[in-house]
Amino acid sequence: MKFFGRSKKVKKDKIEFKSERKMGSGPILTSNDRRFDILKQVWITEKSADLSKRNKYVFAVDKKSNKSEIKKAVETAYGVGVRDVNILNTASKVKRLGKTGGRVLGFKKAVVSLKPGHKLDVMPT
Repeated sequence: MKFFGRSKKVKKDKIEFKSERKMGSGPILTSNDRRFDILKQVWITEKSADLSKRNKYVFAVDKKSNKSEIKKAVETAYGVGVRDVNILNTASKVKRLGKTGGRVLGFKKAVVSLKPGHKLDVMPT
């Protein structure tokens, strides 16, 4: 394809590939769909362990994702009903070690509330 005398490459159909990622004790996901790239990992801390007793689970998620995408991703990956999703954006921090300065990257967390009767087995006992 010519554009002002320059040749331009035309994108062909997407090449399908399989990527495997294991999250918590959930299933191994194989797809090139964006929903499976949203959930990065299960966030395991003392506070998230206390929240899991109230049927709320914390995930580190992609910075570009929104509530509806996170809801669909959890429902698809774990096969549970999601009632509510709350999002926390953690800002990046400047850290120093002696004279050297650096930056700790920010990230996004999602607190996912499940419907009554649904449960995830991702927290260690």
